[in-house]
Amino acid sequence: MLELEHGFRVVDCHARLHAGPGRPSRGRTIEGEAFEREMHQAGIVRAVVFPGPRKGEQGYLRANNAVAREAVKRPFVAFARIDGPRDPGRGAVAAVRNVAASRDDWQTTPEDIEQYAYDDRFHGFKLDPAQDGLPDADVLDVLDDVGLPVLVDGGRQFTPAALAETLLDREFPVVLGHFGGHPLDRELMTAAVELLESHESLYVDTAGVRYREILERAIREHPDRVVFGSGAPATHPNVSLMEVLTLDVTEDAMAKVLGQNLARILPAAASG
Repeated sequence: MLELEHGFRVVDCHARLHAGPGRPSRGRTIEGEAFEREMHQAGIVRAVVFPGPRKGEQGYLRANNAVAREAVKRPFVAFARIDGPRDPGRGAVAAVRNVAASRDDWQTTPEDIEQYAYDDRFHGFKLDPAQDGLPDADVLDVLDDVGLPVLVDGGRQFTPAALAETLLDREFPVVLGHFGGHPLDRELMTAAVELLESHESLYVDTAGVRYREILERAIREHPDRVVFGSGAPATHPNVSLMEVLTLDVTEDAMAKVLGQNLARILPAAASG
C-alpha cells in the first residue's frame, strides 16, 4: 500500500495489539512489527496500544506486560487494560448487583493502578465496561489521584448517559472510543457529541466512526476535544486517516484532531 503524504503530525489514540499467546487473529489483533509498518504507511508517528479482551484467562496482568514489551523501542504508548466487578448497565438488575459487588482476586485493585501509573512503561488505562465491568470506587479514587487518561469503549451496553453517571464526575480525562457508538450507532454518537458541551474532561476518538456529518459537527463545535483513533487492526490506519483528512474542516482544526489534542492530556504523545 502506498504511503500517505499529508504534512500533519499524527498520533493514533486507539490500536489493539496482540498480547499472545499464540499467533494473532487477523482483524482482531496485530503484532507490534506489523502494526509499526502500517503506521509508517499512514504517516503516524505515535500510537496508543492496549491488549484486547482476554481468552481463557482471568485478569490482564500478563497481557498488559506483553503489550508493554512490544512497545519497547517502537513508537507505541502502552495503556494498561483494567477491569472491575460492577455491572455497567443502568437498570434495576444492575443496581442490585452493584450493591453486593466485590472484587475478585484477579480484578484490578487500587494497588495495581498505582503500580501501572508509576511504571514508566504505561501512560494511561483502557477500559471496556461491557466486556470487563466497571472498577469499584476505591479503584476510581486512585485513578483520580494519578490523573492519567482513561480510554473507554462505549455502545449499547455502556451508553454516553451511563458514562456520564459513572465516570465523568471524576478528575481524570476520559477518551470515549468510537464516539461512544460502536458499531455505527448514529444516535449514541450524537449523544456523545452533546456530552462534550457539559463535561470538560471528556474527549472522543474517531475510531470506527463512518458518518461524515457527525465527525464534522464534533470537530467544528469542539475542535479541542476530538482525537484521531484508527481502530486498528479492524481498520487499516490508512483508511481511518483518509476518512478524517477528507473532512471539510479547517487545517488548524485538523492539526488539533490528528495530534495536538491528545498531546495535551497525554505527554507521551508529544514525544518522538
